[in-house]
Amino acid sequence: MFYWFLKFVAIGPVVKLVFRPRAEGREHVPAGGAAILASNHISAADWIFMPLSLRRRVTFLAKREYFTGTGLKGMLQRAFFTGAGQVPIDRSSASAAEDAMRTGIEMLQQGRLLGIYPEGTRSPDGRLFRGKVGVARMALETGVPVVPVAMTYTPRRMPFGKKLVKVHVRFGEPLDFSRYEGLAGDRFVERSVTDEIMYEIMTLSGQEYVDVYGATVKKSMEATGASASDVVGRLQPPAGEAGDRAPQSLAG
Repeated sequence: MFYWFLKFVAIGPVVKLVFRPRAEGREHVPAGGAAILASNHISAADWIFMPLSLRRRVTFLAKREYFTGTGLKGMLQRAFFTGAGQVPIDRSSASAAEDAMRTGIEMLQQGRLLGIYPEGTRSPDGRLFRGKVGVARMALETGVPVVPVAMTYTPRRMPFGKKLVKVHVRFGEPLDFSRYEGLAGDRFVERSVTDEIMYEIMTLSGQEYVDVYGATVKKSMEATGASASDVVGRLQPPAGEAGDRAPQSLAG
């Protein structure tokens, strides 16, 4: 109930009035049943704008720290994220990735609309980074369609020199991976499926693709103080090698 209060009363109307987000391709999102919404991740506000574009409830997997705060602040934060459709996952253990996938699969088996950021972290410089294969594992184990989503933000001038951003949410046509039924766990198939998903996101968003994990780039930036471009230049395979390619449009 709190989710719908936030979406249609407390937050949604204000966000729509101020930012005027525009949605395209909403007809590609199933009206019922489970599906994965696989989106690029540019801003911390992505998880607000994308669900506001749909009438259905969208569930996201969020780090457990959002739900463990103490005192009044912790209680309010926990209530907000729970009400906003976030499901806590533990990212600190060695089996965290597997636990997160199992949680996502459970959500899909319940018929939910699950929002996922395949990059695993916000883009360090606005480009689209290599997707992690968890999204492929969930799609293959559950057989649900994957809807690619692109979030784009462009500057919008306001009176008196103020600046805001114009938000555009694009939903692509659902991707069906039933041709790989029974192949969940095959790392080559899962990488191929993930690349296909990232290709569609890249096409929708118009972002430059970088064949390096965003989390790896961020870790190196923190350790060395270098810019994202410098880190990518060191980590990305030389031109002409198989790793230095945009993901292909067809899996396989």
